[in-house]
Amino acid sequence: MTTNVQPIVSDEAYDVEAIRKQFPILKEQIRGKKLVYLDNAATCHKPQVVIDAISNFYSHDYSNVHRGVHTLSERATKKYEDARKKVQQFINAESSDEIVFLRGTTEAINLVAQTFGKANIGEGDEVLITAMEHHSNIVPWQMLCKESGAVLKVAPINEKGELIFDQFEALISDRTKLVSVVHMSNALGTVNPVKKIIDLAHAKNIPVMLDGAQAIPHLAVDVQELDCDFYAFSGHKLYAPSGIGALYVKREILEKMPPWQGGGDMIRTVTFEKSEYNSIPYRFEAGTPNIVDTVALGTALDFVSEIGIEAIAKHEQALLDYATEKALKIEGMRLIGTAEDKGAILSFVLDKVHPHDIGTMLDHCGIAVRAGHHCAMPVMDFFEVPATARASFAMYNTFEEIDILMDGIENLIEVFG
Repeated sequence: MTTNVQPIVSDEAYDVEAIRKQFPILKEQIRGKKLVYLDNAATCHKPQVVIDAISNFYSHDYSNVHRGVHTLSERATKKYEDARKKVQQFINAESSDEIVFLRGTTEAINLVAQTFGKANIGEGDEVLITAMEHHSNIVPWQMLCKESGAVLKVAPINEKGELIFDQFEALISDRTKLVSVVHMSNALGTVNPVKKIIDLAHAKNIPVMLDGAQAIPHLAVDVQELDCDFYAFSGHKLYAPSGIGALYVKREILEKMPPWQGGGDMIRTVTFEKSEYNSIPYRFEAGTPNIVDTVALGTALDFVSEIGIEAIAKHEQALLDYATEKALKIEGMRLIGTAEDKGAILSFVLDKVHPHDIGTMLDHCGIAVRAGHHCAMPVMDFFEVPATARASFAMYNTFEEIDILMDGIENLIEVFG
């Protein structure tokens, strides 16, 4: 059994048990064992207020938005647009007009590639990313480069999983038209020096996009302070439903971007000869939107804000420090991603045990971790592993759960010899 290591950081004001009571799924049992859910980087669970928001909206307020003068449509429209204002406030955008609703981070990056990218990136131009990117911040740029004749450049990382900044800087050239980097790596936990990246790029008049899917539930995000040009995130990693996310774009850029889908609501007038497009952000939201989940996203942001993102971050950092200390004492357990600035993700491999077997065996103990390449195959190639097991922490996880995880790993090592 693992030794009893005391938490490195403790905050008595943070009532994790009270928070856990807000999440009904945490009462579930898996294979007769208490659920220990440590797969939050893939998706996190929903508090009762978010679940209730969905039910209540369908029960009392549901109608299509922006298209009716009757009471239900006006109610639905107000709640939908209130959610847009909540996103604006949560990331401190200057205006709610700079917030576009989409299915999530993947769709947001594709939107930027297909609109801003097609309009501004041509043959011989360059897009700069890093070697730690999720596939969603690789493949859209590969597609754009193949179509336009542009070149995708990749800044390297070191053995800790950190960006090698001087090599990143050296890759910026007169042909660089966009920098697109992950704020926090989903496979490694690395938090990139995004403000430094943005300042460097802007000194050369290069816009910067941030993939905020992992960062948004763990870090305070202020897009005006960062001065990023694009910021994308998914609701399902932020205690909101799946299928809803948001893209922030600076107004002066968004106003120049062409729409990428045609249909209702993104137009002012339509004739068979031509169409006049709607104002921002609506020209990027063709068709009936995901109304209910958008409203629930607003509820999730209220929930997180009430607890406080700084308090959540402190608790999660304490969990990560505790888990890291215990992991380093287990012989045969190798951590993948040991950056100095790191979020609440612990990726690891075990000698002689495939990560998929780790995931399967831990599931028999009621422990949910992710096993695989985490949609970051180039990261796995860099570390010369086929996959990793990944434990990722959220506001509702506890030190006791980490003890259960580490005991499970030690038992697994014993079983596999």
